[in-house]
Amino acid sequence: MKPITVNPQLHEDGQSTSIISRIWRIPALLAGGIMLAVLVLLAIFIPFISPHDPTGQDLSAFLQPPSAKHWLGTDQLGRDLFTRLIYAARTDLTIMVLAEIIPFCTGVLLGMIAGYYGKWLDSVISLLTDTFIAFPFYLIVIIVAFASGAGQRGIYITFMLVGWIVFARVTRGLTASFRQQEWVASAQTLGLPGIRIILRHILPNVLPQAIVVLMTDMVGLLVAIVTLGYLGIGIAPPTPDWGTMISDGQPFITTAWWLSAVPGLAVVYVGIALSLVGDGLADLWRKK
Repeated sequence: MKPITVNPQLHEDGQSTSIISRIWRIPALLAGGIMLAVLVLLAIFIPFISPHDPTGQDLSAFLQPPSAKHWLGTDQLGRDLFTRLIYAARTDLTIMVLAEIIPFCTGVLLGMIAGYYGKWLDSVISLLTDTFIAFPFYLIVIIVAFASGAGQRGIYITFMLVGWIVFARVTRGLTASFRQQEWVASAQTLGLPGIRIILRHILPNVLPQAIVVLMTDMVGLLVAIVTLGYLGIGIAPPTPDWGTMISDGQPFITTAWWLSAVPGLAVVYVGIALSLVGDGLADLWRKK
């Protein structure tokens, strides 16, 4: 992946280009942002959009096709599929974001420390990353899920254990290359402490690349959340979850294919949106 460096280029009028005007010139970022905004707004306002209860059952209306009353049809228990789909977005996207916060901050910080100080610190952090990489991600997930029980807690614990690795590896390499730059040498000459150089001077330069990686990593985490729900060790019913919805609709794939297809397409939709945002952010920072 090509490193991103912040270029403080100014226009002829001496002012930086407006962030909004730059976004308008990057179709990928604009499209991905709109796609995510639409889903987030639906998730926020779904109680006002749909009159249906996401867990309310109506066996007299089971397996109905899409209609004016049920926009995406109903499932085997007569629950409105559109309502459950959007409430599931609330669940899965919230977990996806919250599960990334601690690993992202931890990985970026450890990577910068390893890349800047090197020597034994680099060796210890590299040993930790190599140790966790040696274990398959889903094996750790399953072990933690059985130890802590199905649900959100297992996902959070697992990703705190292994999610920081990708960010540490990226920021370590970038920091090691920045350490050789003249501006870092100048800061060292001025007697600035290492942690201040890391946070004030190196962090702004590694953060853009780390955020781009974050977008990609969120896609992988969402797939993991959905996979766990599909396997029955993720979000516990009756809470709506895309993975559980795909699993519940599988027995009816020949008669009511939309039960599994719709949540599956929702996962693809979010994956495309996040990928577009990541690519767009990379372009945005390179053109700065």
